[in-house]
Amino acid sequence: MNLLRGRCNTRKLRTAIIGTCLCHRALSSLGRIPSCTALKIAVVTGSTRTSGPPSINGPRIASFVRHELEERGNTIVAEIDPRDFPLLEKPEFAHHRRTVPKPLREARAVLEEADAYVCITPEYNHAPSPGLVNVLNHFGSSVFSFKPSAIVSYSAGQWGGTRAAIALRPILSELGALPVSAMIHIPNAQDAIDDDGTPTTDPKRWKEYCGRCFSQLEWWADAAKNHKEIADPFEESKPFRLTPSQRNAPKKQ
Repeated sequence: MNLLRGRCNTRKLRTAIIGTCLCHRALSSLGRIPSCTALKIAVVTGSTRTSGPPSINGPRIASFVRHELEERGNTIVAEIDPRDFPLLEKPEFAHHRRTVPKPLREARAVLEEADAYVCITPEYNHAPSPGLVNVLNHFGSSVFSFKPSAIVSYSAGQWGGTRAAIALRPILSELGALPVSAMIHIPNAQDAIDDDGTPTTDPKRWKEYCGRCFSQLEWWADAAKNHKEIADPFEESKPFRLTPSQRNAPKKQ
């Protein structure tokens, strides 16, 4: 039996299936046919404020993002709130398995279940929300790796949190949740989006704007999800189990 030939045929079949799946999703986004893959997306928010002034924009932006994702046929498996997390003392993986705090245990399960991530951040001193970064730092790269992410930023000013979004990219990359190239920036958030998450002007343009980012996220998430069925991504890129020094190059003996 020619195992190599059998493997190649299997890969061709899988490629055809993946291609069909992505084609169906593209047509689905145009409202022509239902998507063959319902992606599970975890949304990680960054706002921790409960009172103003200035106006609290986090909830309205989260509602807007959630609506746009669900309209595209995705499933929001969870919306992770940074207020549910303590200030980082030690990460989730540093706890003994029997003593992992419940919020961390539940959040890890959700993050591992997700096919992709959407991180929503305001801008603080030209940087991402400390609350959002605190959430991410509670978990190791093995939780996020080989899944794509998308970044949504917002601000009360004219730049829409662009600098915070750029600063968030290397953090997500280091975690292995590579961010797609398109990002969503929402300037003047208090005026652009209503309290219920509805754009105040030109909803069609907002949908097109978000579609560029979310279609990239879906494309990569579909591809990664399907490819994992034929190749274990951790086989040669093993997760760190002991210390971060495991990533170091070999030392000279």
